[in-house]
Amino acid sequence: MPVDTPALWAAMYHSVGARADDPYDITVTPRRLERQLRWLRARGLLGVGMARLLRARAAGGGTRLVGLTFDDGYADFTEEALPLLRRYDCTATVFALPGRLGGANDWDPLGPRRPLLDEDGIRRALTWGMEIGSHGLLHTDLTTADDTTLRHETEHSRALLREVTGRDVLGFCYPYGTVDQRAMDAVRTAGYRYACAIDPGPLTGRYALPRVHIGERDTAPRLHLKRRLHRWRRRPPGDGPGHGFVPEDRPPVLGPPREPSEPSSTPVPDPEAQ
Repeated sequence: MPVDTPALWAAMYHSVGARADDPYDITVTPRRLERQLRWLRARGLLGVGMARLLRARAAGGGTRLVGLTFDDGYADFTEEALPLLRRYDCTATVFALPGRLGGANDWDPLGPRRPLLDEDGIRRALTWGMEIGSHGLLHTDLTTADDTTLRHETEHSRALLREVTGRDVLGFCYPYGTVDQRAMDAVRTAGYRYACAIDPGPLTGRYALPRVHIGERDTAPRLHLKRRLHRWRRRPPGDGPGHGFVPEDRPPVLGPPREPSEPSSTPVPDPEAQ
């Protein structure tokens, strides 16, 4: 990757809804998400799923694309996030847990319990152009898993999602953002084409893509600062994000896709700064 190529920027979301009880600070309100999407579009940026972002970067383009990811596959994605993404012509990658479809986030000891997407919810997201990736089967830390569990969390979760979606599953997201070389090797062996982490340090590359947490407090000034800092702190090595990424052939789309075009030159009105 040329040294003057902007660093790949990917945003990490989780739940979208009310924040009455949010001990892990993983929820953004619909109002805040809308302002954040307006901030992107006002700057000529377009939010897309990770596979599309990596394809564009591998082809030498995509510098105005931003990866949008939603971890855990909360049911509120289709209820709250999807309408806003469609309004601003954005797409995203949802990292789901096929071992908990229709269940809840029982891995969070402090709660509160939030419902997760079921098969119908995943298909609805696909219908509107979203990408579905794997977050493992049960939200297990892969760095502490035994060999059998590691294989099930990577290989079996991919197979289950292929059955639900009717298409290949290209992306993986490490639960809790924790990753080591053993976990990376398992993800690569399972057939994924890329994987997302949070801050993988020296492991940064196509199977350990860094992302920036986006929360309720991220107003326009904070988003601007995070993007500027990311350019300097998250620049990938030469074999990093997008390098050589060529996705496998994809089956026919299950519903009417909504593939947005590149950002237009007409700016969207800037959101409020608070």
